[in-house]
Amino acid sequence: MKAPHRTSITDLARALNLSPSTVSRALTGHPQVSEATKQRVRELAEQLHFQPNQLAAALRRGRSNTIGVLVPYITGHFFPEVVNGIAIEASRTGHNVMICQSNEDVQQEKRNIELLMNAQVEGILVSLASTTQEFAHFDAVRAAGVPLVFFDRIVEDMAGARTSAVVLDDHAGAYEAVAHLIGQGYRRIAHFSGPLHLNIHRNRHQGYRDALRDHGLPLREELVFIADLNKEAGAQGMRQLLQLPEPPDAVFSSNDLAAVGAMQVLKSQGLRIPEDVALVGFSNEAFTALTEPTISSVDQRCHLMGRTAVQQLLRLLDAPAAEPLPPVVLTPELLVRASSQRR
Repeated sequence: MKAPHRTSITDLARALNLSPSTVSRALTGHPQVSEATKQRVRELAEQLHFQPNQLAAALRRGRSNTIGVLVPYITGHFFPEVVNGIAIEASRTGHNVMICQSNEDVQQEKRNIELLMNAQVEGILVSLASTTQEFAHFDAVRAAGVPLVFFDRIVEDMAGARTSAVVLDDHAGAYEAVAHLIGQGYRRIAHFSGPLHLNIHRNRHQGYRDALRDHGLPLREELVFIADLNKEAGAQGMRQLLQLPEPPDAVFSSNDLAAVGAMQVLKSQGLRIPEDVALVGFSNEAFTALTEPTISSVDQRCHLMGRTAVQQLLRLLDAPAAEPLPPVVLTPELLVRASSQRR
């Protein structure tokens, strides 16, 4: 089906027997165009439902006023809330937002980066796909002089000019979660971790280890389950842990989906939460306050992360090309609910 023709400045110029440049100046109220001509142009533009191409106009001025955003997925709670924060802050500062998702696929991530560059965005905000382990496509962005701000999932060694990051203190969030479980009297605390090449899971895993060490508890490798965390992985990990000679009495999960998968298995086995096994997740997904029992979780300050990422990008746009901009680290908050309160 052929798309309907969109009225252009050339169409207006042809109909009025004027040059396109005169029509363009008339539409913007240029003082060198007579009031009579401006009136003729405006009347025909309204009649033909003319809509100016804002992107083309912005590019002629040397700025697109558009920020590219690339996320792994736009489902659940975390990334939609981050994107909402981005959109609100971008709108407040007069910018548009162009959103892409990689679906956790590094090849799609590369195609999206190319798409955003071709759209001539002023800068790119990106959270890495779980399969991203080489970063040449981001080097190309920096080489083109386009500012790049990573958030949540970042390239930790990509610092310097035109690059920054906004992250949560994942180590502190994990440490607090495990310390809370220890304070409730749990001693065999298992850990569900995502792939450790991603900074978020590596830092949460280290927070888990450090909390055990600082409280005099041994690290038991059989209690650590590493997978691409989702509800099914959480269920698989819980079934695997329950088969151990000494099963865990608590689980700290690097995300909430795996925690709810573990909860389903525990209930199917007739185990009580938190009396027999406690659960703490990470992300503060909306469903964690609706389950029975409700699930303790670490809030990631997602809305603030989105707003801060835009602010960092605008600082990069205004900063001299060689000036580095250090990352922003946000403080997490542990939300204690019924799934981990034994006392």
